[in-house]
Amino acid sequence: MSVPAAYLTIILIWSTTPLAIQWSSEGDSFLFALLARMTVGVVLCLLLLKTFKVALPMHRDARRTYVAAGLGIYGAMLCVYWGARYVPSGLVAVLFGLSPIVTGIAAALWLGERAFTPGKLAGMLLGVVGLALIFGSRLALHEHAWAGIAAVLLAVVLQAISLVWVKRIGGTMPALAVTGGALLLAVPLYALTWALTDGVPPATLAPRAGWAILYLGVFGSVLGFNLYYYVVKHLQAGQIALITLVTPVSALLLGHFLNGESIQPLVWLGTASICCGLVLHQWDTLAYPKAE
Repeated sequence: MSVPAAYLTIILIWSTTPLAIQWSSEGDSFLFALLARMTVGVVLCLLLLKTFKVALPMHRDARRTYVAAGLGIYGAMLCVYWGARYVPSGLVAVLFGLSPIVTGIAAALWLGERAFTPGKLAGMLLGVVGLALIFGSRLALHEHAWAGIAAVLLAVVLQAISLVWVKRIGGTMPALAVTGGALLLAVPLYALTWALTDGVPPATLAPRAGWAILYLGVFGSVLGFNLYYYVVKHLQAGQIALITLVTPVSALLLGHFLNGESIQPLVWLGTASICCGLVLHQWDTLAYPKAE
């Protein structure tokens, strides 16, 4: 795949993932939908590892990487699926747009990277302003919407910690191997969680939910992750960061047109504030690429 094609595919996958999560969780068992998605993902990933003859290392750093990535997938996705029951899909994407800022803070605290320059602080402030506007928009949401928003924000934090943890380990394994090892750890944890809290498969599965689970297992859990690491090798950081600026807006529009989600003016203002914060944060990252 060409780099531009991979880039556009990532934007498409990241834009549609929140809506697919909501569709896959139709009914009462969001845990079953999550377990089914990750099971599809791990089976496909193992097949790809065998097809392309990619080894699954088991040395010390490899095991630590699988734990760091697997626990991140488990915790973050568990929070997202729970929160997505009460939050519009477009808003889920907007909140995940804060990931670069949260990851920058985690990297500063754990890796000693430079994260508190004036530009980055301004970006963080705009991100907080954006969140305040969204919280103050008086959306016609589910009664548990604020708990859902808090769960999605927790998912952002868990994902950031996982990414920094993996970077701290400093492994150089192929992305497909990292994905496979992480999913092999996460899937049993999902199965155990589902068995302890629910354990009953849904009596019926709506066709849209079934297709959404399959889409997320193939594209959201395997293809998107590997394409992301593919473009990281070929593009500059600033070009890659533009993905997080495009997907919140495109996801809001998809949720509005395909799922009938209303978008209040303050949500647009909050989204614009978060995107401007990301611009400042990423510009400052390019201006000060290394810690002093």
